[in-house]
Amino acid sequence: MNRKKATDYDQKLLDLYDEYVHSSMSRRGFLDRAAALTVSGIAATTLAESLLPDYALAVQVSPDDSRILAQYQQYESANGSGTMRGLLARPANSSGKLPVVLVVHENRGLNPYIEDVARRLAVSGYMALAPDALTPLGGYPGTDDEGKLMQKKLDRNHITEDFVAAAEFLKNHPDSNGKVGVVGFCFGGGMANTLAVRLPYLKAAVPFYGRQPKSEEVANIKASLLIHNAELDKRINAGWPAYEEALKKYGKDYQAYMYAGANHGFHNDTTPRYDQQAAELAWQRTLAFFESRLK
Repeated sequence: MNRKKATDYDQKLLDLYDEYVHSSMSRRGFLDRAAALTVSGIAATTLAESLLPDYALAVQVSPDDSRILAQYQQYESANGSGTMRGLLARPANSSGKLPVVLVVHENRGLNPYIEDVARRLAVSGYMALAPDALTPLGGYPGTDDEGKLMQKKLDRNHITEDFVAAAEFLKNHPDSNGKVGVVGFCFGGGMANTLAVRLPYLKAAVPFYGRQPKSEEVANIKASLLIHNAELDKRINAGWPAYEEALKKYGKDYQAYMYAGANHGFHNDTTPRYDQQAAELAWQRTLAFFESRLK
């Protein structure tokens, strides 16, 4: 199936889709509002469906790729309040300790796209853990619509603590070299920033279009930062000037890139917001950054 590109859509429709993904707007509400933006001859339902994820496109590294070992892993949640679950992926043939990366999903649980990101990191020589914040509610339900609603039911502070627990699991894993990085997307980008504030041992954080921490919290950051933002992402970019000002004020080690013509979610290769050029460049930069900070 050939997916439409972002340039095939009116930007107003892409902005509406972003609002739908990041709010409590119902699918029906999205369809009704999309209808007003639909060009003659194209049904609103057809147009809306073409914007939804096609996870068959997310498989860049197959789960049974001989270069990696990937399996679901359980570990203790925050404050010993239960057991969390995530995908743990690592190189199949490795000797010695491995650099480790925590992979944080978007606002809808551990979907196939994020699992594939973990496998991509394993191919590049990292042990990567992609937790599922929805574990307490039974885990990712199989659709992003349901996952979005489930994640809204969880307490944000508890989710944060569960990702802190995941970072601790990686740091203390017997095959870890103790150098921990984090990469996150959308909600996960904001979590990457939060963990940079929270974890003094974190070596590298890579937020993709993530919500920024409060300016006064930036003083606590010890990790090096590689920040990816999208030019057309007005919602996230509104907080960028204050964040950059704080990073400069406190003398933090950071690199930041704004990808021209790209939308929020440009790295996610399962929807038309995907921008191949921006995504591949951002990922090359991410791997080079982790190489310099974690290995």
